Amino acid sequence: MEPIHILAALASAALHAGWNAAVKASPRPDAAMAGQMVAGAVMVAPVLAWIGLPALGAWPWILASAGINLIVVTALLRSYALGGFGVVYPVQRAVSVLGVVPLAAAMAGEHLSAAAMLGVGLIVGALLLLGLGARRDRSFPPRAMLWTLVAGVASAGYVICDAHGVRAAGSALSYGFTASIANAISMTLRQRLLGATWQTLGGVWRIAVPTAIASMASYVLILWVWSHAPVAAGAALRDTSAVFAILIAVTFLGERFTRLRLAAVLLACAAVPLLRLA
Repeated sequence: MEPIHILAALASAALHAGWNAAVKASPRPDAAMAGQMVAGAVMVAPVLAWIGLPALGAWPWILASAGINLIVVTALLRSYALGGFGVVYPVQRAVSVLGVVPLAAAMAGEHLSAAAMLGVGLIVGALLLLGLGARRDRSFPPRAMLWTLVAGVASAGYVICDAHGVRAAGSALSYGFTASIANAISMTLRQRLLGATWQTLGGVWRIAVPTAIASMASYVLILWVWSHAPVAAGAALRDTSAVFAILIAVTFLGERFTRLRLAAVLLACAAVPLLRLA
């Protein structure tokens, strides 16, 4: 991976951590998540009309990604309702990384070097340390872990879909904006099936708009990385978002910087130069 790809993936990670934490912290995470997706779709639609739709070969991947993303969102929201963000988020990202590596090898023929594989392992270890540390602080029922695992496995699937799709599309912007609109439509249908109306989104727009901007920026950045660099390495770097979430909590929310958290940060930092060899 080139340094610019590493920086883009890390920037995507920081943005991803920020908007997920904001959604979890909102009084109504379900409505905040739906509002974020709808706001993002509204913002990118005019730009997409100007730059044009992605190539035809990308559309099956867009539809598959939207379907899988709906599973991820549903599982995450249920996990957040049952367990703490500090456990759900890092464990979900760790499971996703573990799934992406074999899927990228099987579907894209990408095989990482031994050093890069070690880097992926260090990031997974860092994420699991964060989950372990949070698990010690509060109860975490088995149902929460089940939904977290579902979200992680499904996340690996949509990573592969998006990596294939953006390469077929020929443009990270065109693919990302189209996929975001597809995600918003699927989320809206989900809300309707659950009996939610547009009125339920009232009051969430102050959260939805900034999180939509952060989400879109994070998404386009990682799509650009996947269009130029190995999928598994890029996904692993983006999933250091859990480490960024901890740093945000310590810096701005006054949370304790425990030994486990310090070990997780050091492991993630050690992984970056190894993934440079991917």
